[in-house]
Amino acid sequence: MKQLPRPLTRKNREAYHLAPARKDISRSHIHDTAEAAAMQDRFWEMCDSIYLDQGHIDDPHLWERARALELDLERFERERRSQPVAERVRRDFESGIRAGVVGTPAAFVEGRRKDDV
Repeated sequence: MKQLPRPLTRKNREAYHLAPARKDISRSHIHDTAEAAAMQDRFWEMCDSIYLDQGHIDDPHLWERARALELDLERFERERRSQPVAERVRRDFESGIRAGVVGTPAAFVEGRRKDDV
């Protein structure tokens, strides 16, 4: 993703949301996984790991990723399947739909979608 305008201020800030693509909502467990990793400060590491190996996104492989990131596995699994995480992913998805997000990555500058990121 290209750099967004700097400096970041209250008006000019970055925000990251996960949103399963409409065509593949069945893969929302990947987003649950990233959110659970975020609760242990490993969001970007988990996202990178999943992005680099998209062919292995079943539970055993996701647990192996969590283990490699030295996450507390019991906490990771509990949070990954929790209602708050599911609700966060749902809210992000719906917010993206309302904003006109049709794919990732998506960026907005001054409230307008930027397609050249």
